[in-house]
Amino acid sequence: MADERTGIHRPLLLKALLLLLALAAVLAVIFAATRGQIVPGRTIRSHTFFEQFIVAGGPIVWFVLLPMSLIMVYLAAEYGLTIRRKKLLPAGTADGIVEMIRRFGPAQLETRLADRDDFVSIAVAEALAKGRGDWFRMRSVLAESLQEQAFRLIRKIEWVNLIGNVSPMVGLFGTVFGMIKLFNAIVIAGGQPQPAQLAEGISVALVTTFWGLFIAIPALALHGIFRNRIETLISDAVTEAENVMPRIRPTLKKTKPPQAQAEQSRPGLPIRQIPAKSKPAVDKTPRPS
Repeated sequence: MADERTGIHRPLLLKALLLLLALAAVLAVIFAATRGQIVPGRTIRSHTFFEQFIVAGGPIVWFVLLPMSLIMVYLAAEYGLTIRRKKLLPAGTADGIVEMIRRFGPAQLETRLADRDDFVSIAVAEALAKGRGDWFRMRSVLAESLQEQAFRLIRKIEWVNLIGNVSPMVGLFGTVFGMIKLFNAIVIAGGQPQPAQLAEGISVALVTTFWGLFIAIPALALHGIFRNRIETLISDAVTEAENVMPRIRPTLKKTKPPQAQAEQSRPGLPIRQIPAKSKPAVDKTPRPS
């Protein structure tokens, strides 16, 4: 819903605020990591969780995996609040629609359902708008609307699935990058490196793998949970909509389709009178034998 004074949609403003907070958290982590990473002439020993799992991961963790984890948390919170039964399939929706028809008639039902965002209300409103009084057309539009709403939500949660599939690849990339650094350290040390010289490459390899799996496992699990929830809600919505439509049918005006009415109301062309064919006159004059 947009603010009347500013014209800004509140959900859009909330999303922008959450993204700014996530970006500020990422920048704070990067700033804290770069402050204590390089100390000339000293070897830094990581003891805290922050140093072991963020600082030691390198730029791949700071700029790629950590923002992906924050985006995944944000999407999980948003989908958890929007994809739920209380919002998409509230109890008593069918009875409420039938009560609206009884009180205000079917002509005002589409207008009164316009501000609702649950499955059944949207489907019934589209069926009334596109069906135009044709019962079979209304049932077809109802099924198409529910299917389209399900596909829209499934496409929406694909972002979580994308993060769950991409993050292990990023972690594998970090593993390869860390192993390259490890072998470079061995070459620079002439084949006899100190353990401290190998620690940086090993840390990058293991920490990036850790973050890739740490992001992918809950992301894929949440995608499966949300997908199952959508399929369950749509199945229940189809059942409830099938129970609503027969209760709406008796209240609809049984009129012919508008196209048929237009054809009947169109002035007919004058019918040209075709004169009947006259029979040839029979000559009754007697002929000489």
